[in-house]
Amino acid sequence: MASETAESNPVSVSEGNADKYNVEAAEILANEALRLPISDAVPVYEQLLATFPTSAKYWKQYVEAFMAVNNDEATRQVFSRCLLNCLQVPLWRCYIRFIRKVNDKKGIEGQEETKKAYEFMLSYVGADIASGPVWMEYIAYLKSVPAQTTLEESQRMTAIRKTYQRAIVMPTHHVEQLWRDYENFENSVSRALAKGLVAEYQPKYNSARAVYRERKKYVDEIDWNMLAVPPSGSSKEEMQWTAWKRLLSFEKGNPQRIDNASANKRIAFAYEQCLMYLYHYPDIWYDYAMWHAQSGSRDSAIKVFQRALKALPESEMLKYAYAELEESHGAAQAAKKVYESLLGDGANATALSHIQFIRFLRRTEGVEAARRYFLDARKSPNCTYHVYVAYAMMAFCLDKDAKLAHNIFEAGLKRFMHEPSYILEYADFLCRLNDDRNTRALFERALSSLPPDESVEVWKRFIQFEQMYGDLSSMLKVEQRRKEALSQTAENGESTLESSLQDVVSRYSFMDLRPCSSKDFDHLARQGWLSRNVNKKVESSVPANAAGSTDQSISGIPNNSNISGKIVHPDVSRMLTQGPRQQPGPPVSALSGVSNTLANGTAADSGGTTSAIHDVLKVLPPSLATFVANLPAVEGPSPDVDFVISICLQSNITSASRKSGTPQQLSGGPAPSTSDLSGSSRFKQTRDRRPGKRKDSERQDDDDTSTVQSQPLPRDAFKIRQLQKSRATSSRTGGSASYGSGFSGDLSGSSG
Repeated sequence: MASETAESNPVSVSEGNADKYNVEAAEILANEALRLPISDAVPVYEQLLATFPTSAKYWKQYVEAFMAVNNDEATRQVFSRCLLNCLQVPLWRCYIRFIRKVNDKKGIEGQEETKKAYEFMLSYVGADIASGPVWMEYIAYLKSVPAQTTLEESQRMTAIRKTYQRAIVMPTHHVEQLWRDYENFENSVSRALAKGLVAEYQPKYNSARAVYRERKKYVDEIDWNMLAVPPSGSSKEEMQWTAWKRLLSFEKGNPQRIDNASANKRIAFAYEQCLMYLYHYPDIWYDYAMWHAQSGSRDSAIKVFQRALKALPESEMLKYAYAELEESHGAAQAAKKVYESLLGDGANATALSHIQFIRFLRRTEGVEAARRYFLDARKSPNCTYHVYVAYAMMAFCLDKDAKLAHNIFEAGLKRFMHEPSYILEYADFLCRLNDDRNTRALFERALSSLPPDESVEVWKRFIQFEQMYGDLSSMLKVEQRRKEALSQTAENGESTLESSLQDVVSRYSFMDLRPCSSKDFDHLARQGWLSRNVNKKVESSVPANAAGSTDQSISGIPNNSNISGKIVHPDVSRMLTQGPRQQPGPPVSALSGVSNTLANGTAADSGGTTSAIHDVLKVLPPSLATFVANLPAVEGPSPDVDFVISICLQSNITSASRKSGTPQQLSGGPAPSTSDLSGSSRFKQTRDRRPGKRKDSERQDDDDTSTVQSQPLPRDAFKIRQLQKSRATSSRTGGSASYGSGFSGDLSGSSG
């Protein structure tokens, strides 16, 4: 079928037309086109397909619009533009419906055309995992074709058998059903013949079924409704790229162990389907072309590159790869055309394209051709110092012409004296020639014209040069000149002029060898950072009670001994020290020193704190005063009141209104630990070992239970549990035992 591919109208990708790939807007347009007359819908479809040329669903919708109005000629034109680039079963089944509709009334001639259309379709999408219905439809069509003679009947049965045998070795969703149909077909023809044929194809079918199960795992990860948009780096796009890579790798492994021709056909089909969705990914195009080239099909690789450049006309990577393929196979003229497409008219050619074309001409046409083009390229407005460096080094390394390379560098110096990178490249070249006198002259010329803020790297290279070629006196002089020149740009110029031990380390280091340990080197780097920031004003506010952190906050230096000179540290001198402040109020201020006072027997500080503490303790019951004495000092935010109350309820506090002189503990013995709050076995055993005392404690709790039950339920969850525990205790009878947790309030009447 003659095809005018949809890729002939590429859409360039840039930030300016990013809205063109708006998927939501495209869906709205497609839905709107369904409601429009065909004459009004055509521009909408053309706009959609110019942006998404590999969208099978838009092509299908477009062609069905023409089929609905019986415009056969327009339908054929649309199919010729999309079929070979959109290998999707629904679109191809739409094509078969159109062919059958056109040929049904043509008799035998129409039947032959329909068979050819089916074979044409199966040759492209027959390997699709969803092609099972296509095979079944084709077989059903062959069975429906009438046979007038015995010969025709025999030919018809042979065609059906061959189609079945091709279908059952395809790993599709319907492979099992196709196998059952094939068995029934052979048995209906001849049971004797069926036994041998079924035994022959049984292993092939088993292999196809096993491969299908593995293949389905990879296919299920792919979004078949995804539109081809330029990569944006989203997680969904990366997942789809990974899913396609896995499927391609699976197909390349030839899991079904079929012949190379069939395996290559399946791999090519997988690539074609992949490009429907990853149409704007140059790496997929490159992999596809290189796979063809490695398989020995250079012509197919060239066609893939040509399609890729239509899809991504701005991709220089693909152009260089295409030119490389042509040149590697000896097609220098074809490769030259690709390079010329990179250069264009020369006005918009990049420096890199000039350099690569010079190298190409040097490889294919010789030194003179490269020299002529360099003379033309240096007149280009886009010619940068890179072109001079590249051609000079090519003359020096390839042509062994040091004089020509030196002349090129000198010619470029007149134009690019303001480029530090060019100066460094020129200096490296002179060092290779061991020309120390001209190298010093180059540094002097460059440093006299470069502004201080752009000369840092040149000074650094000048010092390295003197360390290699000069003596101690010249080294020290260059270092001092560097400090004087760069002190103009530094905030603390005086400290920059001073000598430091780091200068000694720099002078006496070689490659990765240093005259000090790593620890000393890190220490010097830290001291260098200190010296650059020693005069900065400290703007942090230090609270009076944070004297311990005053020195550290004033210095503004992070307390880290492993500071490397390459690490950019934050200006910690601007950080504020966290100084928690207590809430104002008599209880907090009075109780802040209770713990230290009662524990040590002396006042924690002066200024009336001791008297204030004693005044507070006088009004507290003795048991509460003892509890308060064990509380830690609070020097921060106020504690959670509910949490403190829960601690109080679990502590061994003696009753304030005890009736006897002996202390009376809470019922149940000692307060359990946190791990025992849910009714652990250790706590249960403690309670069960004291049955006599338990009854006494229950009687003593009865007095308090009535008052507790008469009160409304508190809002705190812990208090509710305590109330439930008290009520459960009062409701127990003589020897009954509870296996629930008294603290959690979850009581259980069963013993198991």
